[in-house]
Amino acid sequence: MRRRYLGATGMSVSVIALGTMNFGGWGNTDRAETVRMIRGAVDAGIDFIDTADVYGAGQSEEIVGRGAARAPRRGRAGDQVRPARR
Repeated sequence: MRRRYLGATGMSVSVIALGTMNFGGWGNTDRAETVRMIRGAVDAGIDFIDTADVYGAGQSEEIVGRGAARAPRRGRAGDQVRPARR
C-alpha cells in the first residue's frame, strides 16, 4: 500500500481511506459486518479511517473503535490509532 503524509501532522497514512459515515444509524446497522469491513481494510494495508462524532450519532466512532481494537498489530509505530484533527 502506498503511503503519504497527512498534511502537517507528520503522520504517514495509506493513500486509500475507509469512509465510515454509513456505519451505524445512518446506514449499515450490522456491527459485526462493519467490524469485518474495518478488519478487511486493515488487512489490505489501509490505516486511514475517516469517522466523525456526528456519523450515525456517534455510532460510527464506536464501531471504528471496536474494529481497531481487534485489528492485528504489526509492530510498527504507525499501528497506533491516533486522532488527526484539522
